[in-house]
Amino acid sequence: MPLPFLTADRAFDEAAGDVALPFDDRDRWRRPYRPGPWRVGAAALLLLLASYVLVAAVIITFAGKPSGGAACGALAALVIVSALRLLRVGAWVSAKGLRHVRFFLTRTVPWAQVAAARTVQQPVRWLGLPRTVQGQALVLVRKDRPGEQEPLLTTHDADFLARIEAFDRAADSVEAWAYEYQPR
Repeated sequence: MPLPFLTADRAFDEAAGDVALPFDDRDRWRRPYRPGPWRVGAAALLLLLASYVLVAAVIITFAGKPSGGAACGALAALVIVSALRLLRVGAWVSAKGLRHVRFFLTRTVPWAQVAAARTVQQPVRWLGLPRTVQGQALVLVRKDRPGEQEPLLTTHDADFLARIEAFDRAADSVEAWAYEYQPR
């Protein structure tokens, strides 16, 4: 049953499923998948912690210690920035290239330097911790570093833990972007 209020004032059409919308700008950086529940949950807990620290900062400031309140406010701002950065972590694509965003480092590779983006079976880190388990990873092979494979997404990271179908869709989407924009 089609729901017309969900179709952006257009008739529901099965044939036009993957047609780009008029406002779809391919030059903007976009994550081709949704953040996973582990990542969103961790960010939500950090924001909850930040709210408690902000309340403590207000109480400390009104109690007569402005320097202590400022220190608590700075700590809350650091926690908020950390939560927002945690939500930005992942693989981002645009017509310019492929961007791998980590918590402390962001690396952008133009499509001209991408040799391949493919899914491989290998030991992967579980939620980014040192423990490794057998899983799949979407790896990036660069032309300037042919022997090195950089994992972009894994089946056991915070976005895809226990969501194999979501990993497959995201990996296929990134591979499609790589195929479309690689110079031939």
